[in-house]
Amino acid sequence: MEIEKLVRRQRRFFGKGCTMSRAFRIQALDRLEKTIKKNEGEIRHALYQDLHKSSFESYMTEVGMVLSELSFVKRHLKTWMKDKTVPTPLAQFPAKSFVTHEPYGVVLVMAPWNYPFMLCLDPLIGAIAAGNCCILKPSAYSEHVSAVIAKIIRQAFPPEFVAVVEGGRAENQELLEQRFDYIFFTGGVTVGRLVMEKAARYLTPVTLELGGKSPCIVDSTANLKMAAKRLVFGKYLNSGQTCVAPDYLLVQESVKEEFLVYVKHYIRQMFGEAPLKNPDYPRMINEKHYRRVMELLREGQIEIGGYGDEKRLQIAPTVLTGITEESPVMQEEIFGPVIPVLTFKETAEAVGFVKEREKPLALYLFTRDKRTERKVLRNLSFGGGCVNDTIIHLATPHMGFGGVGGSGMGSYHGRESFETFSHKKSVVRKSDMIDLPIRYQPYTEGKEWLLRRFL
Repeated sequence: MEIEKLVRRQRRFFGKGCTMSRAFRIQALDRLEKTIKKNEGEIRHALYQDLHKSSFESYMTEVGMVLSELSFVKRHLKTWMKDKTVPTPLAQFPAKSFVTHEPYGVVLVMAPWNYPFMLCLDPLIGAIAAGNCCILKPSAYSEHVSAVIAKIIRQAFPPEFVAVVEGGRAENQELLEQRFDYIFFTGGVTVGRLVMEKAARYLTPVTLELGGKSPCIVDSTANLKMAAKRLVFGKYLNSGQTCVAPDYLLVQESVKEEFLVYVKHYIRQMFGEAPLKNPDYPRMINEKHYRRVMELLREGQIEIGGYGDEKRLQIAPTVLTGITEESPVMQEEIFGPVIPVLTFKETAEAVGFVKEREKPLALYLFTRDKRTERKVLRNLSFGGGCVNDTIIHLATPHMGFGGVGGSGMGSYHGRESFETFSHKKSVVRKSDMIDLPIRYQPYTEGKEWLLRRFL
């Protein structure tokens, strides 16, 4: 089906008002849940084909996250959909003021390849919960997952309600030429700018989930052993292809050597002495990204790792020292299993270093010092993050997840997803039994006195 015709079909379907009821939305979410569970084996296989993800990692970071989000949204949707009564100024007496949520209409969700199932389906859940029709565009790089998503959506929904457009750059361009009521994009900064530029033509609101260089700060008071363990988990999950992965390490100079000993210990413990032979170790998405990451290893001193297998598209977990802020590895988001190490003497130095750069999507701080924690959290702007852990701040439906500045705009997860895909409509319901004359001409000194008292 042509993309333009598909958008028109969805707009006609939305215009019928079918998606407005809670019953319709819950039934749709139920169908999505059942269809995912029915096809879970195919989803896991596709994730293995595209990214070499193990069954455990596939469930932990993709399927399980989506099912958890579905369960949470269904449980709370009734409450979220209720009109919210707000105070009414005395000058408007007698009246009732309330805010109601309405769907935008036909929305576009553009998903990336690194978590191709979760980052496509999670926004869809919010779009359905808010009562929208939706077109999904999975990444062409994760072709096997894209095909499974298309199959799931065909089984669960008619295309006039939810549809999948597969393909690459040409399809992306054609989609962005259409007029949508909302666009939700997850991906790189360059394409994010293009999406915003295209959306601006129709003043279409957008959510941009981007990335950037997310720092991990470790000071001398931290539990170094635990910090190393959690850093290794967060950095090398999905072979570093995580938008919120720690992108570089800022470690206090006095504990650098001790900390790196622990980091190398946990790399070996988690992935083995020969990580490329580990059956659960993921691979890079394609040759282009493999070569790009390997090129970043040309400068600096390799503490561990530093090698790969181009045929299998795998790069060993790598720690890189002896680099500067001008090094190539510090000029772009790595998006691979490489962590460059920089040092600082005082906390203010680390704060200044981060502050000089684009606002990151995530920030991680390992410290036992409450003053340091307050200083970092108060002085640095970032999308979200953790104190004494990595990654886990996005694994909850009770908090929104999103970027700020160069790392994106808008947020989702749980209620935030419902809010993102809803327009908040403010309404005043005025009584027609009483009509105070103060606002009507002719104006008098007495009316102005009353106005100043009550407004």
